[in-house]
Amino acid sequence: MSRLLAAALTVAAAAALAVGAAFGVLARLEAAPDQPNTPLITYETAGGER
Repeated sequence: MSRLLAAALTVAAAAALAVGAAFGVLARLEAAPDQPNTPLITYETAGGER
């Protein structure tokens, strides 16, 4: 196998690995959280105050 072919295959494999990792990261970022996002502290306001 020539060095040029080996280098091209290495670059193609690295690119495929990078694309797969990027899709994996995006999938993890878009996953729904395990718990609902509810506040731990709530402040009650009087009727007309804002």
